[in-house]
Amino acid sequence: MKVYLYIYIFIYMLLGVAQGQTKKELENKKKKLQSDIRLTKDLLEETKQNKKQSLTQLVTLNKKIGMHEELITTISSQVSLLDREITENNTSAQQLTTELKSLKDEYALMIKYAYKNKGTYDRFMFLMSSASFNQAYNRLKYLQQYSVYRQTQGKLIVTKQQELVAKINQLSIAKGEKVTLVVEQKNEVGELTGEKQNQEKSLVQLQQKEKELKTELKKKQEDAQRLQAAIQAIIEEEIRKAREQAIKEQARKAVELAAAKEKERIALELKKKKEGKKDIKKDPVKPIEKDIKPIEHKANVLILTPEAQTLSSSFEANKGRLPWPVTEGVIISRFGIHDHPVLKSIKVKNDGINISTKRGAAVRVVFDGEVTGVVSIPNAGKAVIVRHGDYLSVYTNLNDVMVKKGDKLKIKQNIGTINIDEDNKSEFQLQIWKGSNTLDPQNWIYSN
Repeated sequence: MKVYLYIYIFIYMLLGVAQGQTKKELENKKKKLQSDIRLTKDLLEETKQNKKQSLTQLVTLNKKIGMHEELITTISSQVSLLDREITENNTSAQQLTTELKSLKDEYALMIKYAYKNKGTYDRFMFLMSSASFNQAYNRLKYLQQYSVYRQTQGKLIVTKQQELVAKINQLSIAKGEKVTLVVEQKNEVGELTGEKQNQEKSLVQLQQKEKELKTELKKKQEDAQRLQAAIQAIIEEEIRKAREQAIKEQARKAVELAAAKEKERIALELKKKKEGKKDIKKDPVKPIEKDIKPIEHKANVLILTPEAQTLSSSFEANKGRLPWPVTEGVIISRFGIHDHPVLKSIKVKNDGINISTKRGAAVRVVFDGEVTGVVSIPNAGKAVIVRHGDYLSVYTNLNDVMVKKGDKLKIKQNIGTINIDEDNKSEFQLQIWKGSNTLDPQNWIYSN
């Protein structure tokens, strides 16, 4: 009963959905959701091969339910849009019917008048009975204009009839589309009802395994901490190396500047000697530290080369347009802090987004960059870290990694396949970093 009440409340709320989207946009959104639902259904079937009820199954089911709810919302918006279209077409058809009747009535009177005065003699007498030549001329023009007007009205009637037929056809098509959508919506609501019942059963079963789930959560948190520590170590090492390189470059430039100044001083001394000025005071070379500004180094800030700065700017300019790291997939867990799906009063933190896809799928890099590290996490596959100037993209839970540290990568280049865990789950995590801070990857990749 609780499930049915939820469905009814949900459908009622859909009546207030804003109708800002066009018919084409809603249709495209519906097709995308239907495609994602089919993929999620396949992923759910893969996890069900493991007979044990798992948290992965519940999370995937929750995602599928969310998609069904969004699909029902989209279909409701389509129905509302068609309702408005049907109303507008009805109004237009009624208006055209009224206009057509008026035109036909008027045309009938003209035909009746023309029939009564169809004789050439009547027209001739009408002209000859004029009081003056000007009146006769005006009567002739009237007869000519009347004839043209009658022809125009006849054509207008034909046009209005065609418009009315077109509107009636549009009305019929819209009503047919609405019937189809209402059936689709009814089917989706039925499927959603079944999924909500499965969700409640799954939740009850998993709540009975609270101790096991807490152990699993602790292990995942430890794996995440190890990964974050490895990433931080790589970042700190790169900052140290970049600073050392910058100091060496500064020293090299200082030596070059000192040599140039000494050369300039000697040249000036020789010039003065040639001019006969022997009492010359030597110009001391300026201290290097006054000519070369010391490097200002901030903690956890990477000193970028010009090439890296260009790459960083290019990466930043493509925010929201980066390709997905897999050809098809669904986001199972979003960035940030969330409630645990089963354990009450427990929050979980996600430093990236978890994407579920089909088994054996290849993961690809989201932008040009350089592999800065490949990290192995016990029982959690491998992680590939790619630098894009001041930014990092991190791909976790990989297997069969195809790249190594120092490799230069091109956008969409494959870097490895996804590791399959004990729950038959084919899922990996994408993280985006700037310096030492994690960012929400969903704001960076292309929105479907």
